[in-house]
Amino acid sequence: MNRKNITTISGDLIVDFVGGAVGHRFRSGGGRGQALPKAIGMKGGKSPSVVDATAGLGRDAFLLASLGSEVTLIERSPEMHGLLADGMNRALQAGGEIAEVINRMTLLQGDAKDLLPTMSPDAVLVDPMHPARRKSALVKSEMRQIREIVGTDDDALDLMKVALASARKRVVLKWPMRADPMPGIQPPSHQITGKSTRYDVFMISA
Repeated sequence: MNRKNITTISGDLIVDFVGGAVGHRFRSGGGRGQALPKAIGMKGGKSPSVVDATAGLGRDAFLLASLGSEVTLIERSPEMHGLLADGMNRALQAGGEIAEVINRMTLLQGDAKDLLPTMSPDAVLVDPMHPARRKSALVKSEMRQIREIVGTDDDALDLMKVALASARKRVVLKWPMRADPMPGIQPPSHQITGKSTRYDVFMISA
């Protein structure tokens, strides 16, 4: 694995669940018809338990928790974990509906490959950090900062195999829209597409 346990200062990168894009999306709604909730299995009033195995900035986890799921976030970068913990604490202090969402989120620091076998969530979300594209100047500053902190997930295939062995109902792989399927694992059961991202859904046989 290439994710780095580094201690460099993260500049102006913060995790903000109250303001910015996350807070706006929370206040403006969007509901379970969005691509990610559909991929996770939020239909018919169901709120599956979810492990976000590559938590990052926690935005996907916050969305799912805002729609009713209990979400466990796993982040192995100590620095990113610290940013997440800070953001969640500030959101709790803000109170109200946002604090209620945060109370459905549990943050763990560690390697998901080690932690997932101790859990049995309905669904596991895997969103690997990919190597920088050739047109790196086009990559958003925020994404460059995240990559500097966590590196790339060269062990994504190993994580997917553990996720498939741990989830009770499904594993969702968040993947670039035009990328080839991840090699080395079974084809997904189906796909749900967003604007620039697709979700490869792997249903778990009973």
